[in-house]
Amino acid sequence: MQGRCTCGGVRYALAETPLIVHACHCRWCQRETGSAFALNAVIEAAAVRLLSGVPEEILTPSASGRGQRIARCPACRVALWSSYPDAGPRIRFLRVGTLDEPDACPPDIHIYTASRQPWLVLPEGVPTVPEYYDPEAVWPAAALARWHAARAQPG
Repeated sequence: MQGRCTCGGVRYALAETPLIVHACHCRWCQRETGSAFALNAVIEAAAVRLLSGVPEEILTPSASGRGQRIARCPACRVALWSSYPDAGPRIRFLRVGTLDEPDACPPDIHIYTASRQPWLVLPEGVPTVPEYYDPEAVWPAAALARWHAARAQPG
């Protein structure tokens, strides 16, 4: 899969499939995106290969109080991915809408649904949780193995 910012100044390719795709309905994501939810593909940073351009990382506030680093195109300012302190710098939360084919990454789970917009009808058959969840109880074994391996890398 490949993706880009709006102006095309930053292009990237994914060397792996995402570990999981979150539709996050928290108020912070609603504010950040100006939408009803953020759709993030969780993937190892090493699996995101830059094809052109270099995003600029901006530290923004977050509900945890520890902030998130958002990688944005320096020209059009579109957010490409985020890194959160709890996941560490080796994990990225890639904005699915920046993929050339975003339809390839529907949400695996809807999170923070306690704060979802009341008019939004969630699809049947897709797990939903009112807040966050325990990945060990939800993720497939192969995704968990990749997650643990990425986070164990030095540096």
